[in-house]
Amino acid sequence: MRFRDTASFGKRQEYAVIAELLKRGFDVYMTLVDDQGIDCIIRINKNRYLDIQIKARSEHVKQWNLFQVKDLEPRDNYFFIFYTEKNKTFWVMPSKDLCELGNIAKSGKNVGRIALYLPKTEKTEKGILFRKYKNNFELLRHFDK
Repeated sequence: MRFRDTASFGKRQEYAVIAELLKRGFDVYMTLVDDQGIDCIIRINKNRYLDIQIKARSEHVKQWNLFQVKDLEPRDNYFFIFYTEKNKTFWVMPSKDLCELGNIAKSGKNVGRIALYLPKTEKTEKGILFRKYKNNFELLRHFDK
């Protein structure tokens, strides 16, 4: 049963994030294929849409707070929602902030990918810096145009 849990973890968490968005009153449209790094689209109003990429990490992995993002083209209406199962936390982050806060691999097999280490605690300088993203779905409603 462990393999099945692992194989379906990402998809289950995508649906959990989408359910969370719906509970918070967002108008959510799901994509059929994730070939553009978009798992769902949120309609803010008749003229404003947000592209959302959802990423999740299981509590069973060693680096539960590390996320890798490839082929990122940041833009104002592109957001990431990271979910860390270990502390049951959603991190809502604009793609432009992800580029600023993540580390771009310069060599090796992950060259060009952005590695983002989310804070394990709020008691550090990094924890304080990232506090504005923690469970803050309101960032989606008030993104800069």
